[in-house]
Amino acid sequence: MPPHEHPEHDHDHAHDHSHDHAHEHPAFSVSASERSPVRRALAVEVEADVVQKAFERVYRDLAKSVRVRGFRPGKTPRAVLERLYGATVAEEVERLLVNETFPAAVERSGVAPVVEPSIEAEPPKPGQAFRYTAEVEVKPSLALPALDGLPATRPAVFVRDDEVESELEALRQRRAPVEDEPEGTRAGDGSILTLDYEGRIDGQPFEGGSAEGATVEIGSGRLVPGFEDGLRGAQPGERRDVTVTFPEDYAAADLRGKPAVFAVEVKALQRRRLPELNDAFAKELGEEGLDTLEALRTRLREALTERRERGAQETLRRTLLDALIERTPFEVPPGLVDRRLSQRLSTAHDQLASMMSDEELHARMGEWRVAWRPEAEREVRDALLLEAVAAQQGFEAADDEVQARIDQIAREQGIAPARLAALYEERGLTPALRVRIAEEKALEFLTSRAKVAETSGT
Repeated sequence: MPPHEHPEHDHDHAHDHSHDHAHEHPAFSVSASERSPVRRALAVEVEADVVQKAFERVYRDLAKSVRVRGFRPGKTPRAVLERLYGATVAEEVERLLVNETFPAAVERSGVAPVVEPSIEAEPPKPGQAFRYTAEVEVKPSLALPALDGLPATRPAVFVRDDEVESELEALRQRRAPVEDEPEGTRAGDGSILTLDYEGRIDGQPFEGGSAEGATVEIGSGRLVPGFEDGLRGAQPGERRDVTVTFPEDYAAADLRGKPAVFAVEVKALQRRRLPELNDAFAKELGEEGLDTLEALRTRLREALTERRERGAQETLRRTLLDALIERTPFEVPPGLVDRRLSQRLSTAHDQLASMMSDEELHARMGEWRVAWRPEAEREVRDALLLEAVAAQQGFEAADDEVQARIDQIAREQGIAPARLAALYEERGLTPALRVRIAEEKALEFLTSRAKVAETSGT
């Protein structure tokens, strides 16, 4: 089995003092050595008679399942099977022996792997001892600093009157009904056009360059620069060519910097009819307690304040953890970072799969795998620190706290709590929820003892 490569860490020079936990056993022995603060090597030796029995078992199973010309089923001589399938059998024996001994080897050596191990081994041979080395990653041992008075910053939270008015205007725009423009009207700022278009580069259509019944609002700035301007003055029923040049930073790399001509046919011309800002507008929203425009302003101010409070708390959390990271240097297991990064990429892939071509999504994934790694590492570092604080302070998640959290998530998602609890158990998510609750307690503990400086908000 080839070892898993981790090129970002080269520990040839690392201290390799063997702890030499050699444990004799009728079947195998194991010794553990430290390769780095987050890597251990388990050297396992499986005794010759166990290896011999494994070969016999695999050949016996093989004889039952394969058909060799000239021999009755199950009667093919061992020598013939060895000649035909020897390499495959050795691989299967290796897999069997590692699977059967590795969990016990881990338990005996007292090592707690955090990700799948990488295995190095010579192919096993009948009647000879089989040796393999499993390199495993472990959580680092953390020496926490004094936790009282860690510095952190929190932006002051305030909302200006003009920001409330901006929110009110945005709501007014969203609630404005769209109406047909009078005949003879030409498109200008604020016009909403329904149109069909076909784009060509060097006379050839390109992927994503055509649409029917598309909606474009002039002045929204949502499209390629020049496209909206090319529609000014247009009327329903009109056909025209609009020429644009794709920006150099355009999402689709194969279109960057290229000129394109779009053949456009305008189907309809409309405009939003902005409602009057008065008490009737507030009432039409249909929310309880919104009977006046002033009540609506108050509600919008509260929502803005709440949003900024959440942002301020996130800044406090981030600066507090940064201070803890600065005072607690440690190596992060790269396998945990890989796993966290894969989770992020998988989520992004699921969300974007229907919105991008496979080629473009693949290119983006390659870029994000590099760009997101520092953030994934920081998330793992945060989690390891909070776990260490929780362990030091004895914070755990009680059963009733886990149930209360599942009930809360169920309410938010509109699912029956019992069904969600069953799903969590079925998918093995409950332990992670327990860890998260303990981490939250650790963060609350740190926050309550932090030295927080308030900064002027943005």
